[in-house]
Amino acid sequence: MRPFSYERAKSVTEAVDTVAHRPGGRFIAGGTNLLDLMKLQIEVPGHLVDINGLDLDRIEETAEGGLRIGALVRNTDLAADKRVRKSYGLLSRALVAGASGQLRNKATTAGNLLQRTRCPYFYDTNQPCNKRKPGSGCAAIGGFSRNHAIVGASEACIATHPSDMAIAMRALDATIETVKPGGKKRHIPIADLHVLPGATPHIETVIEPGEMITAVTLPKPVGGTHVYHKVRDRASYAFALISIGAIVQKDGTGRIALGGVAHKPWRVEAAEAELPRGVKTTVSAILADAKPTRENAFKLPLIERALGAILAQARG
Repeated sequence: MRPFSYERAKSVTEAVDTVAHRPGGRFIAGGTNLLDLMKLQIEVPGHLVDINGLDLDRIEETAEGGLRIGALVRNTDLAADKRVRKSYGLLSRALVAGASGQLRNKATTAGNLLQRTRCPYFYDTNQPCNKRKPGSGCAAIGGFSRNHAIVGASEACIATHPSDMAIAMRALDATIETVKPGGKKRHIPIADLHVLPGATPHIETVIEPGEMITAVTLPKPVGGTHVYHKVRDRASYAFALISIGAIVQKDGTGRIALGGVAHKPWRVEAAEAELPRGVKTTVSAILADAKPTRENAFKLPLIERALGAILAQARG
């Protein structure tokens, strides 16, 4: 462990200004991802700003009929909230499918969205990884790629985003609220939060240095049948080979977001128009640019079968 300094923030303004102007500054809340990366010296912050004391742990109803979820709301509390379970069942189910009960008790809403890939080559500091060390290469390309991306990847990186919650948030059209140094606020559609790797896989989101997520807002509920289907190598405490977050209406229309397939939650709104026409055409449209490896090509038929089962379940 490398030495670092630590302080507890008394306000959002103080937190963002400190991280923006302190070299190596980072926010810490639940720490369920950051602390692991620090132990491996993948992340080496020089200064940690603890934001747990800030008033960002509430779930509130909005004037538009949606919900505003504070950045520090723990995954367990969010999944158990009666309003979430009733009107945003997809989100509750996705959260329960993630990690373990102990981790969900600590993990926060903002931290879940910003967690880094679980690619084994990213975690192995003896292997080249453009995400960990830009320009060093990608050991996953040509390596063991069973869990890696089949769409949206690049010649620099084929890692996937690990969050289950983010898949549900993407299907629900969530908006991310942030505060920048100096107090300027902005609202980021979740579709724009995560970025594809391109030639810069170490840049994972549009969040700027010192900028802090303060809340996630969900729009008014859309109704329908909410399903989160996660396929993994073991029944619990495992990341998705593929996952599907679906909201299906009685007329056969709906929303589909995929996990375990790309660098970000994967949703193609234009492809959702194909749902009433059948599973095969829908999957073909969602994954039109798929470029699987020999080891993960099985994800294509797996997604088709899983989506077929979801639609059958939703239609009774």
